[in-house]
Amino acid sequence: MGNIKKFLPSDEVLLLVGARQAGKTTILHALQDELTAQGEKTFFLNLEDPDYQRILNQSPKSLFQIFPIDPKTKTTILIDEIQYLENPTNFLKYFYDTHREKIKLIVSGSSAFYMDKKFKDSLVGRKIIFPIRTLSFREFLRFKNEDGLLKLLPNEFSPSNYLNSKNISLIEKENIINQYNEYLLFGGYPRVVLAPFPDKLTLLQDIAYSYIKKDIHDANIKQDEVFYRLFKVIAAQISNLVNTNELSKTLGVSNRSIGNYLYVMQKSFHILLIRPFYKNIRKELTKMPKIYFYDLGLRNFLTNNFDSVLTRPDRGALLENAVVRQLAERTGSMIEERVKFWRSRAEAEVDFVFDEKIGFEVKYNAALLKQSKYRMFLQQYPMINLNVVSLIRPKKENFPVWEPWLL
Repeated sequence: MGNIKKFLPSDEVLLLVGARQAGKTTILHALQDELTAQGEKTFFLNLEDPDYQRILNQSPKSLFQIFPIDPKTKTTILIDEIQYLENPTNFLKYFYDTHREKIKLIVSGSSAFYMDKKFKDSLVGRKIIFPIRTLSFREFLRFKNEDGLLKLLPNEFSPSNYLNSKNISLIEKENIINQYNEYLLFGGYPRVVLAPFPDKLTLLQDIAYSYIKKDIHDANIKQDEVFYRLFKVIAAQISNLVNTNELSKTLGVSNRSIGNYLYVMQKSFHILLIRPFYKNIRKELTKMPKIYFYDLGLRNFLTNNFDSVLTRPDRGALLENAVVRQLAERTGSMIEERVKFWRSRAEAEVDFVFDEKIGFEVKYNAALLKQSKYRMFLQQYPMINLNVVSLIRPKKENFPVWEPWLL
């Protein structure tokens, strides 16, 4: 929220976009409380209410009928679920162009699918977009009041930060690992993080079958059972290449339908597709992306597996998904441009290449890493610093080894 507060004095519309239940409404209320405490006039509006939709769809000026806005007083209007307006672009453009000196708009939207369909280029220069994801590991610790552990983590993202782990005591490291294992299992939806263990599964079920149902409805998808089957299939395939032909045959629907469903999942902030990095096209090119989930709690619910991280066979994939999720925090909305994976035709692979400057290979147990597997990458890209991310460090380190929470 701190990054959003920096732009409160600006004229631009602040647009918060992210998955349902990721905390956008909570952030809007927190911003309203802070502005009110500073003596500023504020109003809050939830556009899930069809009566408000109907009134504002008639004309943007109808907002003056809903709230007693004094044109002489600086006022902030916070609007939840702006995508439900028939023409949100026209609404936001009107207030920016006509009233921006006295009326500040802070709005949220739950689906970039809606944003793509309804938002036009005329808002360029008039809005600032903030992606709101489920909690990162740092935010997870903050929500659980683990400020002591949070202070041990570096604020800066740097290839030298892995050295910081040597300054953490064994007790502190054990506590961090326990918290991290919980994060790997139950993810970062705020209500799930704060809930007692018996209630976490119930809340994840509610998210999966109630709130995602709204995404399906909003995207006008008719075969919701196929959508959920696809969701469960790809949940079992995190960190793997996405082969739409195979998915099409498995589910008995067209490639076009698979592509549409994956698009909706992306635009609803549930999945992330990472593209390949290559310089030598003939040796390295693969067109297929790798798939990850923004929230591992949702992913584990879809696979019906909340077994201990210590014993489950997919723990390496879980860790890899968590690492790309943390890299997403470092890249804002630019994750797909700044994070790639490398794979040769001979299937040698480096999990992530960040900004074409630093590589990350994720291994749950770094002692199992074979340096020979990365010879081709190191020869072709000597300028890229290759690192290992692991929960278990080897006695002899051939590469710099990061604990995952240092990212």
